[in-house]
Amino acid sequence: MKKSDPSSPSETEAIEATTAAWLAQRDDGMTAAQLAEFALWHGADPRHAAAIARLEATWALLGQLREYRPEARMHPDRDLLAKPRPALVFYKPLTAVVVALAACLTLVAAWWWLKPATDPLVAPQYATTSGGYQRMTLEDGSVVELNADSEVRVNYTPAERRVRLLKGEAHFTVVTNRERPFWVEAGAVTVRAVGTAFNVRFDATQIEVLVTEGKVEVDQSAAHQQNPIAIPATLLEAGQRLVILPENPAVNPVVEKIALTAMRDALAWQDSRLVFTDTPLGDAVAQFNKRNRVQIELADSSLFQVPIGGSWRAENVEVFVRMLASDESLIVERPASDRIVLRKSP
Repeated sequence: MKKSDPSSPSETEAIEATTAAWLAQRDDGMTAAQLAEFALWHGADPRHAAAIARLEATWALLGQLREYRPEARMHPDRDLLAKPRPALVFYKPLTAVVVALAACLTLVAAWWWLKPATDPLVAPQYATTSGGYQRMTLEDGSVVELNADSEVRVNYTPAERRVRLLKGEAHFTVVTNRERPFWVEAGAVTVRAVGTAFNVRFDATQIEVLVTEGKVEVDQSAAHQQNPIAIPATLLEAGQRLVILPENPAVNPVVEKIALTAMRDALAWQDSRLVFTDTPLGDAVAQFNKRNRVQIELADSSLFQVPIGGSWRAENVEVFVRMLASDESLIVERPASDRIVLRKSP
C-alpha cells in the first residue's frame, strides 16, 4: 500500500485553495474562456459550490473590516503589480495558496478578537458606505446585494430566515425552503418570499418593493400592528412594484406593473461588473467610460467592431486595458492621467 505524503494538502484543502484562486481571478476580471472554465469547475462537484459560498462569506467579513477601518479600504491591486498573463494559471505550489488562505482566515479571526466587544447574540450586520456595493451569500445559499449607504441585519433560526433592512436598498435572491420561510422587514413592512427574487428600498419618504422573479407577499410587520398606518396584505408577482408612503396614511399602497426596461433601470445599481460576450470593443469601451473618470479612446476605427468577451469589475479600467494588450496586438498610450489611447500595433 502506498503511503500518503504528509506534506501534500488534503483534498478539502485543495478545493479551498482552488476556490480562493478562482474568486480572486473573478474579482480582478475573467476572459470568456476563463468564465467557461470556471462554470465547468463550479458544476463538477457539489463541494465546489459549497466552498465558494464559504469563502464569499469570509470575504464579506473582510468587507466589514474595511468598514470598521476605513483607512484599510485602499490597497494595492495585486493584479496590476503582477506581470501580464493572458489566462488563469495555477503555477504556484498549492501549499503556498493554502498558506495564503489560512492567513486570510487568521486576519478575520484577529479582527473579531480585537474589535470592540459586542453581545455575542447580536445578529450579523452588513453595511455599505456612500458609493459602495456589497454582495453576501448567506448560510442557506440565499444572496443579498446592498446598494450604497445601506444596512441589513441577518437573523437566522431553525424555524425561519429573517433579514431586517435598516436603511437603503437591497436585492434578495432567495433559496427555496418552505419549511423555513424567508422574511424581510423594512420599517412597518414585512415581505415574505419563497424561492424568488425581489428588491426593497427603504428611506424616510417611502418603502418600495419590486419583484424580479416569482411572488412575494407584503404585509404590515408584527412590530407595527398597532400603527395607525394600515398596510393591507398584498400579493405581488414578477414585474410588479409596490410603493408605500408611511408619512401619508390617507394614500393606499400603490401597485403597478412596470416594463422590463424600467426594471433594468431600477436595478442598474447592481451592475458593478461588466460581462461581455462577443461584444464590439467600441461598445465595451463605452460602458467603461460611463463609469470611470479615466477615459479610453480607440485610435483606429477598425478596432470598434473587434469582438471581445470576458468579465471585469466596472471600475477596474487598468486590468481591462492590460488584458486587451496582453497579446501585443495593441499599443497602449497615456497622454494624460485620465486618458488611455489604444491603437493597433504596426
